Amino acid sequence: MTVPVDPRPEQRALLLALERPRVGWEESLDELARLAETAGLDIVGTVTQKRDRPAPVSFVGKGKAQEIRQIKGELGADLLLVDGDLKPSQQRNLEEAANMGVLDRTALILDIFAQRARSAEGKIQVELAQLNYLLPRLAGKGTELSRLGGGIGTRGPGETKLEVDRRRLRKRLGVLKKQVEQIEKRRTIERRHRREAGMPVVALVGYTNAGKSTLLNALADADVFVEDLLFATLDSTIRRTELPEGRNILLADTVGFIRNLPHQLVAAFKATLEEVVEADVLVHVVDASHPQMRDQVEAARRVLGELGCADKPTVMALNKCDLVADRAWLADLVAREEHAAVVSALTGEGLGELLRLVGERLEQGLISVEVTVPWSAQDLVSEAHERGRVLSEDFQEEGVSLTARVPADVAERLRRAAGIAAKEEGEW
Repeated sequence: MTVPVDPRPEQRALLLALERPRVGWEESLDELARLAETAGLDIVGTVTQKRDRPAPVSFVGKGKAQEIRQIKGELGADLLLVDGDLKPSQQRNLEEAANMGVLDRTALILDIFAQRARSAEGKIQVELAQLNYLLPRLAGKGTELSRLGGGIGTRGPGETKLEVDRRRLRKRLGVLKKQVEQIEKRRTIERRHRREAGMPVVALVGYTNAGKSTLLNALADADVFVEDLLFATLDSTIRRTELPEGRNILLADTVGFIRNLPHQLVAAFKATLEEVVEADVLVHVVDASHPQMRDQVEAARRVLGELGCADKPTVMALNKCDLVADRAWLADLVAREEHAAVVSALTGEGLGELLRLVGERLEQGLISVEVTVPWSAQDLVSEAHERGRVLSEDFQEEGVSLTARVPADVAERLRRAAGIAAKEEGEW
């Protein structure tokens, strides 16, 4: 396995990127630097090469690899971070040519997830993603996985300090997959119970560090960990809050997105990301103060598309407006977006408008009913209040005459109860 040798407590990293036309490589490189800082690395330099595509042998040309080897000696770097995904052979060849440990963008993100995972579920999902990434990289390295240290790129499964061959690695993968299946089953049961409780679910989604957890804390008086770091929180958190018209909803905070989110993570965190898939409405939280805001919005939308949520009812929350000096363009953006609000999770500005828009989007999924609910089915009246909006109710001798807008399943049960009552009354 290609990992840093004898890593120091604070590793010194070189960044490597290709200057590819029309790819936005500079923004991607800036993000790689932020990821490195989040992982606790000391960035000592940057190396770039103008190429249309990566070199098939070692990502960069032979001469550039030798240059990296020289810079490594001058700056005392012990780790090379590549802004891109490396094939196993490219990683090995580049490591040998540069005489230093090499990690690609995916491995770095996986390492950050390993650092951030706190719950047992999060750790299981991260380890599964890491081992899926590691398995093809054992090719050509013999039957053993060499000694693993505790530095960047070796966290998680490496901490077991076991000599793991391919057979045992696959066995561990099998165990982890079964554990993730159990997580999925448990989450499915929890979601079913929430549905039975009658409250709609609104999921906060968006690019990492857009302020989702801060927004959850502000809207639901939660106590979710918040820090100005990429992927500060991994585990989904669900809290209850109330819309302006008095309707209760559940707010779900989810893992942040990023450019080229590793497919290993999407697969491993399927149980967590199901909160997004199953939500009634999405709140797309955007860092309005970020210079690459539009790119981040598109990256988040691509991930939502991969999850099959591109057409789900969505409200855009243009967060961190307190950091935006000129808000004229934000007003223009809100005018163009059908459902958008300018907010600050930190100061509380715009939160009422955001909740109003959420209620509006939920309302669009409701069905109008006008029924008389018999006294024997008054639990349905309570559910209509909980899950929908009751416009009027009149207490009659035979039951409650109700005019409301409710979800389709509630509407069906209300009509059925009213129809049964009417039939029984006619037969009597």
